[in-house]
Amino acid sequence: MSLSAHDATARALALVSESFIAASGPGGQNVNKVASAVQVRLDVYALRLPVEVFARFKQLAGSRMTAKGELVLTAQRFRTQEANRQDARERLAALIEQAFDLPETRVKTRLNRVGKTERLAGKKRRGEVKAGRGKVRFD
Repeated sequence: MSLSAHDATARALALVSESFIAASGPGGQNVNKVASAVQVRLDVYALRLPVEVFARFKQLAGSRMTAKGELVLTAQRFRTQEANRQDARERLAALIEQAFDLPETRVKTRLNRVGKTERLAGKKRRGEVKAGRGKVRFD
């Protein structure tokens, strides 16, 4: 059974646990009274991601992932709980989608004979210019 990004996102949103915390930043007295920031926690191992997707996810998450394999996202961009909650869920979904994207494989290029000789000639010219910059000696 192959897991798609859409399935993983749906499973993640079902497994996520949310807690509301006091936010910093603008909001006046409201920011002191209301816990409007959202902290989203997700056990990444519970998603059962394929190995290569998990490796990309771990790299993308960076310091937001704990040693226990728990992803912690904090959203406090907006002044309302619901807007922050939606923002956190969208960021989580985007992170999972990004982990499922395969990186483009680099195609090796090969320099032709003319290009190689031109490059070496340019290096030679540059070396001669630099050699001429040395200390002037009168022997």
